[in-house]
Amino acid sequence: MDLRKLKTLIDLVSESNISELEITEAEGKVRIVKGGVAAPVQYVQTLSAPAATGAQPAAGAPAAAAPAAAPAAAAATGHAIKSPMVGTFYRSSSPGAPAFVEIGSQVKEGDTVCIIEAMKILNEIEADKSGTVTQILGENGQAVEYGQPLFIIE
Repeated sequence: MDLRKLKTLIDLVSESNISELEITEAEGKVRIVKGGVAAPVQYVQTLSAPAATGAQPAAGAPAAAAPAAAPAAAAATGHAIKSPMVGTFYRSSSPGAPAFVEIGSQVKEGDTVCIIEAMKILNEIEADKSGTVTQILGENGQAVEYGQPLFIIE
């Protein structure tokens, strides 16, 4: 991984509400954890044997992930459309455009329900099931994490 890409990832973490980011590629694994003053970076190069010594997460990392799971458990019944990536959630294609879906909207499998911006790329997120939107869990412009529920449909 080149230094420009690494710097971009560090900037993404420092400017967002996410507390950590981990990316695995063929040439290695990068884990960035946001701290109080500086964002520590952990880069593990794996060639033939995995380097287990520096790859263990800090003791506070699992505790930081636990509060994020609590709102998901409190979600209402129904099917959750979850974020497939880390990024910024947008309900419409542009600031002045109407939202893709509202509460009570009928959606079919494959309909665009929102956009997630990740590293300056806009990714349309589609409904993976047909039904009626009963809850919108994401706020426009909010940072979202992988697997975070965005919509509940029934």
